[in-house]
Amino acid sequence: MEPITLTTERLLLRPFGPQDTYRVHAACQDPDIQRWTVIPSPYRLTDAELFTTKLSPAGWRDDSSYGFALVLREAGTLVGALGIDRRSRPGTYEVGYWSAKEHRGRGYVTEAVLGSARWAFTSLGADRLEWRAEIGNLASRAVALRAGFRLEGEQRSGLLNKGVRCDAWTAALIPSDLGLAGTHPYVHGRHAPQPGGSQNSGQWPA
Repeated sequence: MEPITLTTERLLLRPFGPQDTYRVHAACQDPDIQRWTVIPSPYRLTDAELFTTKLSPAGWRDDSSYGFALVLREAGTLVGALGIDRRSRPGTYEVGYWSAKEHRGRGYVTEAVLGSARWAFTSLGADRLEWRAEIGNLASRAVALRAGFRLEGEQRSGLLNKGVRCDAWTAALIPSDLGLAGTHPYVHGRHAPQPGGSQNSGQWPA
């Protein structure tokens, strides 16, 4: 896919490029970003250069991952990053994000998540946008909940971060949560017919 730019009330969500290398490197010196995301730790300038000039553009080219720099429309300041990754299940994508420390608490990432979710549902044909975070990452969870994601439970050993398996919270957003139509019809709570009985009997045979 050709890289695109999305616009929200306060932000531009644009593809990363070489001009972002030093700013990404500076933001990712934050211990919280290194602790809760899968970026390398320590995070070197060469890591930022690899991400902005090779990894992020490659994701757009092969339609595997769509990375956005979150930039203030008025000032051009980088306030965070967001990526939407294609999952193996048709119509399913996963969102991840981080916010620069000095720009937290202003709702920028929530705004970006909602803007990118609408794009995923209307342009990518997504029917389900998933979020996962290591249990304990309260800031990421708060963003997901503010954006309307519904918590679905916990996954044991659900994430691999720097060589360590950890348990994860999981949540999802679907098109109807944002008042949008999905690619396929969705019937909430539908159950398969029960062998030897009524579909609505509420009992499975012993």
